[in-house]
This record gives sequence, C-alpha cells and structure tokens, in this order.
Amino acid sequence: MLQINYIKQYPEIVKERLAIKNFGNINLVDEIIAVDEEIRKQKAVTENLQALINTTSKEIGAFMAKGNAEEATGKRNDVAEWKESFASGKIILQQLEEDFTNKILLLPNLPHTTVPTGKTPEENVTVLTGGTLPDLPENAKPHWDLIKDYDLINFEIGAKLAGSGFPVYKGKGAKLQRALIQYFLDYNIAAGYTEYMPPLMVNAATAYGTGSLPDKEGQMYHVTADELYLIPTAEVPVTNIYSNEIIKEVDMPIKMTAYTPCFRREAGSFGSDVRGLNRVHQFDKVEIIQLAHPQKSYDVLEEMVNHVERLLQFLELPYRILKLCGGDMSFASALTYDFEVYSAAQKKWLEVSSVSNFETFQTNRMKIRYKDEDGKTQLLHSLNGSSLALPRIVAALLENNQQDDGIHLPKVLHQYFGAAKIEK
Repeated sequence: MLQINYIKQYPEIVKERLAIKNFGNINLVDEIIAVDEEIRKQKAVTENLQALINTTSKEIGAFMAKGNAEEATGKRNDVAEWKESFASGKIILQQLEEDFTNKILLLPNLPHTTVPTGKTPEENVTVLTGGTLPDLPENAKPHWDLIKDYDLINFEIGAKLAGSGFPVYKGKGAKLQRALIQYFLDYNIAAGYTEYMPPLMVNAATAYGTGSLPDKEGQMYHVTADELYLIPTAEVPVTNIYSNEIIKEVDMPIKMTAYTPCFRREAGSFGSDVRGLNRVHQFDKVEIIQLAHPQKSYDVLEEMVNHVERLLQFLELPYRILKLCGGDMSFASALTYDFEVYSAAQKKWLEVSSVSNFETFQTNRMKIRYKDEDGKTQLLHSLNGSSLALPRIVAALLENNQQDDGIHLPKVLHQYFGAAKIEK
C-alpha cells in the first residue's frame, strides 16, 4: 500500500509513475487526497467535541459541589447535545476511513524509475541470455507426449479427481518432482535462507498483506465457509511471518525459503500456451523471500537475480532474463526481473521465475518495521522470487534432454534422482 504522506507530498510524481504501469484511474489519486483531508477535518471536529465534553463534565461536578443545580442542569443539556453530535461524527469518521482504505487499496505500487515503458510482454527488455540452445532432431517430442511415453504424469486421472489443470505425478515423474524440490531447498539453504513450512491456506488479512487481495481475488481459491484462501505462492504466508513486528537492524536482511504447492484458479487462454505443464491450477514451487534495509534492497535484488541465474546454470538450461515493462508488472511490484527457459521441442520461451522488489508496498500493509539510528520507526523493503517454479522447469528438462536411450538429467540432479537419466 502506498503511503499517504508521499501521495500528498508528490501527487504529480505518483500520477506519472502510475501511468508507467498503465493504471487507468489516475483521478483516484486526487480522490484519496480529498478523502484524507475530510478525515483530518472530521477528526478535528470529534476531538474538539470530546474535549468540550470532558471539560464541561468536570464543570458540572464543580457546580454540584457548590449547590448550583441550575447551572449544572444547563451544562448537562449541553453535554447531551455534544454527545449526540460526537456519536454522529464518529460514524461519519468511520465511513470516511473505510472509503479511504477501499480507495488506497486499489492503487498499485509505483514502478521504479528504471522500469521500461510498455503495455505488453513483447515490450519487456532482455537484459541477459545464457546457456546453449539444444540441437534436437526434427522428430523431437513436446513434453506432453514425453510424459506419456515415460509414464511420468497423468492429466486424465487428475481431471477425474479434481478437474482439468490438476496433474497427477507418477513413478519417476513424482521422483523427479521430489528431486527438484529438495535440490532447490538445499541450494537456497546453503545461500543462507532459513526454510519454513507455512500453512497452505491463509486468512484475508494475510492475503491483503502481500497485495494478493483485492488485486487477485478472482484468481484465488476461496474456502467460503471458513473465509480462508488457498495460497497462490509461498510468498503470501511467509512474508506475513513478520507482520506487525519491529525487526532489529542487526538481524537484517531476513532470508526465508519455502516449498509449497500453489493454487491458481486462472489457467490462462486456450491453445498451446496451456498444453501439458505450461499452465496448471496446482503446481509446486520453491520461493525465496527477503526483508531488507531500504538503502540496500536493490543490492539484495541483484543478489537474488544472480542466485536464480546460477540455479538455472546448474540445471544446464538455456535461459534469458527480462526486465518487465510497466504494463506487464504485478500489482505490488516496484521492479521485476523475469526468468525464462527455452523449450526446444515447443520452440518457445517459458517463464519459470519472477524476482521482484516491492519496496515498502507490502511492508506498509503488514507493518513490518525497524528503528533507524535516530530511533525512528521505518518500514523495511520486501523482496521475493521463484527459486524455482517446477512445471515449466520439468517441461524444459524433458524436452531439451530427450535422446534415443532416455531423458538425460543434468549432473546436479543425479544424486537427488538416484540416476543419470530417465528410462522408459
């Protein structure tokens, strides 16, 4: 959530930055400022009434002590009128505050000054490419055929059990999932991240904390009877671990990692983009999260980008890193780098990770703070990244490494999988 003091101090800058994100309702900035001003006026009215009530109540006691019942009765009548006005004023104030909250929650985070302008993914900027594109024969198969040939994943059983977009991993397919998850966690822990196992459902306040609500309400599975939401990513519960806390500066940065299943109602458009593992409703992902000092968060962002890049290098996958343009960024992000791996059989790039700095947007909602050298309470910056999302990693590993005698796995996975290749 944006900070109201910054909005009021720099309204034109806020509007300019929101335009980079292609935010359609720029006039909302002026509406928020106007409502905030009304709140301040109404608070002054109610505070003055409260002061009058308190002062006059003491005067009534003094009049009664002196036996001046007539003066006391007059003052009581005044107090009764003021209490009615005070009660009405509190209702008006509550309505104004609710209106303010509802409006400011609709504002996305401001993009960093280095974010490229643009509206579509085609306008994202490639900042780095790495790895070698595999040279596959013309008859190379896409992963949705390979998983049938090797009996790794069954989408038909998943559809029977839950619906389309819910794969069932089987045999060596399940083993490959476990191998990747364990490798990703070990890799993150070795880099100083503490592992967590969070709940897979969260309450609304937790989802609001990271910006998942109200922005992605239609994409989240909602357990209405208990007012809980299935998590779209481990970022939601793990970042909230430190909500409403003041962190010691000596403990920063806080580095956390978690493996969780992830649940997304929106499975995208029809066609090849959603075939097989390209887009599913339930998938596994290992996440990294950091809470960092505001002056160091962009150094931390580069560190996290390098961390994910090395992970892809160890997996021996061709990759590219994109800086997202304003129109392709998430609601809460200030700056995002996307990682894509090349799927040789599909001849297309597949997104496998987003690494983002949210600055104070999430921590303002969650009230994650620290005390600076002057003892003043300040907001930290939050960052997160996929390290990594499994479905498209698996798709690329299967397609890029297919050979006549099986699917050859990268060396780093041999000890985790217990073999150098997947055989039929």
